[in-house]
Amino acid sequence: MTTLTSGDIAPDFSAINQHGNTVNLKDFKGKKVVLFFYPKASTPGCTAEACNLRDNYTDLIERGYEVIGVSADTIKRQSNFAVKNELPYNLLADVDKKIIEDYGVWGPKKFMGREYEGIHRTTFVIDEKGNIEDVILKVKTKDHTNQIVKTK
Repeated sequence: MTTLTSGDIAPDFSAINQHGNTVNLKDFKGKKVVLFFYPKASTPGCTAEACNLRDNYTDLIERGYEVIGVSADTIKRQSNFAVKNELPYNLLADVDKKIIEDYGVWGPKKFMGREYEGIHRTTFVIDEKGNIEDVILKVKTKDHTNQIVKTK
C-alpha cells in the first residue's frame, strides 16, 4: 500500500484522459484535487464510486475540488465508462501504471482466496499547493463524497 501520507507533496503526473487530452497535476495548482484510483472501469464497485462522485460533482466543484479518476484502463475503455455513466470529470488512462506506482497503490490483493496484483482503491485529497491533505484507504464506494468532505 501507499507510503504517501498527509503533508507529503503529491507526485506530479501527466496522462491522457478519456477525450485524448493531456492532463497534468500542476495544471490544478490553486485548486483542491480529489485523485481517486480505481481497479477497473465498468465494474460494479468502480461504477458505484464513480457515480457517487458524479452525483455530488456540483457540490465538490462548489467546495473548490476538481475530480480526477485514474486506472490502468485504455483511453477507449475510460471513454466508454465516462459516456455510459455520464461522468463529468477527467478519467486518466494510466496503462503503463506510472501514476499508479508513483502513488503506491499497486500491489498484492486477495479476492475469493485468489492472490493477484492490482490497484488498491485509494483516494488522495490534494490541497491548493499540491500537498496531500488526506489519504482515504477504506473507500466506501456508495458514500465516497461524504468521506472526502467529512471534515471540510
